[in-house]
Amino acid sequence: MAAQIDCEFLVKKARDLVTDDPWAAKAWLITARTLYPTDFGIQYEMYMIERNAERTASAGRILYDMFVNFPDQPMVWREISVITAALRNDAQDKQTQFLRGLFETLPGRIQCEMLLKATEQCFNTLERAEMLLLLLRRFPESVVQHGVSLGETLLEAENMDDQDSPVNCFRKLFVCDVLPLIINNPEVRLPPNLLYQYLHKAAEFYIGYLTRSPSLESQHQGSQDSADLKSPTKRSTQKYIIEGLTEKLSVIIEPWDRLFEILSIVAMRCEWQMDKANRSCGEILHRMKDLCRYINNFDDEGHRKYKHQVVYSTLLVFFKNAFQYVGSIQPSLFQVPSPSSNQVPLILLDDLSNIYGDVDIDRSKHIHKRRKLGDGREKTLSSDDEECSGKLRSRHIVVNKIELPNSVDVLESFKVARESWELLHSQEALEKEFTRTCISWKTETWLWLRIFITDMIIYQGQYRKAINSLHQLGALQGTQQHVMSRGTLEQQRALIQMAACHFALGEYRMTCDKVLDVMCSIIPCTQDVVKVPEEIPKVKPRFRKVSDLKLLPCTSKTMMPYCLQLILACFKLRAFTDIRDDLALGHVVVLLQLDWPRGENLFLKAVDKICQQGSFQYENFFNYVTNIDMLEEFAYLRTTEGGKIHLELLPNQGILIKHHTVTRGITKGVKEDFRLAMERQVSRCGENLMVVLHRFCISEKIILLQTLM
Repeated sequence: MAAQIDCEFLVKKARDLVTDDPWAAKAWLITARTLYPTDFGIQYEMYMIERNAERTASAGRILYDMFVNFPDQPMVWREISVITAALRNDAQDKQTQFLRGLFETLPGRIQCEMLLKATEQCFNTLERAEMLLLLLRRFPESVVQHGVSLGETLLEAENMDDQDSPVNCFRKLFVCDVLPLIINNPEVRLPPNLLYQYLHKAAEFYIGYLTRSPSLESQHQGSQDSADLKSPTKRSTQKYIIEGLTEKLSVIIEPWDRLFEILSIVAMRCEWQMDKANRSCGEILHRMKDLCRYINNFDDEGHRKYKHQVVYSTLLVFFKNAFQYVGSIQPSLFQVPSPSSNQVPLILLDDLSNIYGDVDIDRSKHIHKRRKLGDGREKTLSSDDEECSGKLRSRHIVVNKIELPNSVDVLESFKVARESWELLHSQEALEKEFTRTCISWKTETWLWLRIFITDMIIYQGQYRKAINSLHQLGALQGTQQHVMSRGTLEQQRALIQMAACHFALGEYRMTCDKVLDVMCSIIPCTQDVVKVPEEIPKVKPRFRKVSDLKLLPCTSKTMMPYCLQLILACFKLRAFTDIRDDLALGHVVVLLQLDWPRGENLFLKAVDKICQQGSFQYENFFNYVTNIDMLEEFAYLRTTEGGKIHLELLPNQGILIKHHTVTRGITKGVKEDFRLAMERQVSRCGENLMVVLHRFCISEKIILLQTLM
């Protein structure tokens, strides 16, 4: 008891002298420790004086003595906890740096033992994992003893916590921090099946991380360059916080590179046939194709490891390239749109640029004379009703490089992803393994993957199958409305592609029905549309058996002309058959105003058909035809030189004719009505054509659909 009082007196004396004479205080404590070497209070006071004075070396020596001689003292563990927290913290403040330096003065054996015992003091799984990671990184030799058990602990914690997403704190620490330490240590022996399981977990995490919804991300994107935001490969730099982790720990740099690095190490450990690392996706795919040529039965015991090689290598190549393709054509799926990024979604559609063709007329003749040329030189319209069957392996995709500057890379990603998909479905054993992986990852809920699969099927020309895929896409869009937030038209991409597929199958009424639904979401462009020169096909359209495809911006400015072209293509075949159909022919005339004068030859063919009929009735003519050339031609048709064609273009004109027969002039009143109507129509030639055609589609929807029945 007396000794305790003496110790407290010496400690108090030292405390009183610290401020005015620290050396005297230190002398008192040295004396006290000499007299009472087993007293913890004296040692701890000495430590605090050195710590507060930021004397790293001396504080470290005292901490070492306390850890060895007083391992059960709570104040020792409280201090160790503060130090280990500083080791896990990336802050650069003076106090944190001092604590790190203090730890570095300790002998390596003591550091290792201290971290291990500190780990035992942790009851929170995440904190315990972070402490063990600190140990594993500082002492690689400890990976053999603690690495695999830590990994299994994290995976078990993930299962027990019933995480909804693979992108969670436990999986992140396992995949990004623990797994590289395990598989890069040659002394850690792992069976192939466990390596495949770990690779599977890593792939699921990284792909989930890369393809996460932008609604999960922080709205604050920092000062990133807009070009980086537009690139799907730069997405890892965006701020995203995984629940349970700090913002810094949630950031993963170059996720794809990390994933393929894991693949490379697993390949080496499992003795796959890999001649070199760091191959491009195209090279990996080519290598896997070669492997499949030599191995016919992957279920054979000797070839089983090569089945895993083909499946995992091709699977990762597939998902990476499919992601890069979709990330480029539908950027809002993966990024929070910013005003400066100018991100415009693109949609893959059949090229309709040939719908105005198929009439070969000498354009040097006078406009009223051209239609008198012989009909023998007119081309057929067979290209419009051609139904693509089977898989079309080589189709050209036209892209405007202004809308997609990296179009070459995007199309290459599309190609590699398609070929990867085909390889994974080329053998039953490969398809079974790939399907099992997709089911476990619930890829059927991935909107971005459904977009790719749909585009791939459209590219292959399997339009019936594409329609089924588009129904699934539409259902996914309905459950994930928050993903597409740029407007209603972007949400109509499934409907637009569905219309194009129905057209390719010759189902024109269904085509028109879908297009007219899309029109309700379109806002007609009130400004003059700037025409971009189209890429000229290397082969003339009439000699191509396979139609081209286009990646078009999913905007009202682009989609409205495309939708109008689809409607025109539907009515074009009906209008020029041997059966007279004035309503279909009238619709064609209205729609041919689009992109005038590209449709001039087809319009002249319509005029020829009217001349052959000797009459034409279309009461909506003056509601929607404002093209001056067309008005001039129809006015000419009523003249003697034009053939005195009987035209009923005014509403209720038939009733008017009956009314005027009681007079001596018979149709004099009707002629006057026509002349006045034509004069009024000429004054409307300055109206915005897109507004007129949009009104035509909305107002005449029922008539348009009835015409195609």
